[in-house]
Amino acid sequence: MPPHATRQPSPAPEDAAARNMRQLVLLRWLAVSGQLATILTVHYVFGIALPIAPMIVVLVALVMVNVMTWLGHPDWPVTNFQLFATLVCDVVALSVQLYLSGGATNPFVSLYLLQVVMGAVLLHAWSSWALVGLTSAAFATVALVSPPLALPPWFATTLSPAYLLALWCNFVLAAVLLVWFVTRIAANLRERDAHLAGLRERAVEEDQIVRMGLLASGAAHELGTPLASIAVLLGDWKGEPLIRGDARLAAEVDEMQAEVMRCKTIVSGILFAAGEVTGEAPERTTLRRFLSGIVAAWPGRVAFADDLGEDRPIVADRALGQVLTNLLDNAAEAGARDIVFAATVDGDTLVLTVGDDGSGFPAAVLASLGRPYNTSKDRRGAGLGLFLATNVLRTLGGTLAARNRPGGGAETVLRLPIDALALEAAA
Repeated sequence: MPPHATRQPSPAPEDAAARNMRQLVLLRWLAVSGQLATILTVHYVFGIALPIAPMIVVLVALVMVNVMTWLGHPDWPVTNFQLFATLVCDVVALSVQLYLSGGATNPFVSLYLLQVVMGAVLLHAWSSWALVGLTSAAFATVALVSPPLALPPWFATTLSPAYLLALWCNFVLAAVLLVWFVTRIAANLRERDAHLAGLRERAVEEDQIVRMGLLASGAAHELGTPLASIAVLLGDWKGEPLIRGDARLAAEVDEMQAEVMRCKTIVSGILFAAGEVTGEAPERTTLRRFLSGIVAAWPGRVAFADDLGEDRPIVADRALGQVLTNLLDNAAEAGARDIVFAATVDGDTLVLTVGDDGSGFPAAVLASLGRPYNTSKDRRGAGLGLFLATNVLRTLGGTLAARNRPGGGAETVLRLPIDALALEAAA
């Protein structure tokens, strides 16, 4: 699978903010149109004298804000603060209009709640609560300082101070409860979206693993026959008098037989990890014997720091063994001269550490640890070791972490539950 097909780019967070800003602009056009129609109807149809000039000035100011926002936002990154600022402008404009048209006695005072709703949906939590405080203060201000509006006798009404206070308390209570519930619902939705995004990413990675498993399984099947033929031929050569009589040739044949057996073991491990029966039963062993066997089978030089304490019976996990072999190979490829493989037990967790004095991990590899084709190597197929290791450990319920040592070299730490290898759990 090509590297560029591993992950689709996700939409930038700024896109949603820009769309929200466009919606606010459209809503403000509707608000300006509605306010203009209401002002003209009340003044000229119902005969209620309104200060037309200053109220039209407020509408013109809203139009200017809308025009500047519409023309400017394609070049500006839309942030939460900008959304908050535009809603503050709307609250201020509404407050001025209410001040000029009766204050809290104006039935349109309930439009403050619309601003609170939009803030709760569009803004971060702190700015939503700031908008609640601003609208509450604006409501109280227009209720206290707005001049009375001269109404015709059939429209005239008087609201008692106690009623106005109760009206304000009702608004504050509704605004607080609204923001409290909406912010928590929005947080739950964000958590759900993040969880779904993680599941989708994991599904993509597992699909890659399945594809690689199919390729590896097919290659292992194809390699099995020629390896068996080579093993038979080497056995025949070893019985030839010419080779038996030459110590150097006999040693070379022995070495070739050992390497062929190693290749057959690797092929069997691939098939076993793919879930295919290879004629070999799962190996019952102990934790110390399993780990020391990996160290002994690795062709390079590595120090085994055994801090396991009491030994435990386990079923050897060949996939985990291959992961550890890959980590040792990575250390050797990084130019390490001293490689230390440490094993310890932390409660119910097995901690395996591979440390070396090599060149360490590039910053890009550490930033995208566990992703496929994440490597600084140029050869084809590189960059899968840590990816496969991460997914093998995930299957076992463990984790993988890597870092560069301050004094040079790298360190990879694998943590997994001992129960994942325990004989009783596997039986």
